[in-house]
Amino acid sequence: MNKPLSTLERAFELARSGECASTSEIRQRLKQERYDSVEAHLQGPSITRQLRLLCEEARRQQAAE
Repeated sequence: MNKPLSTLERAFELARSGECASTSEIRQRLKQERYDSVEAHLQGPSITRQLRLLCEEARRQQAAE
């Protein structure tokens, strides 16, 4: 049986997948999926920057395909 992903793990998964184009979309999606304390988990500048860069990279990869 698979252990559910933490809020941060799911945020990074969404960023890498290209399903969300921004950190705002990631936050919204996590809230829709009923993850706990989304704002608290994603408030730091380092996390925000990492997620933003992953979203940008996923968009570039999708555009190249």
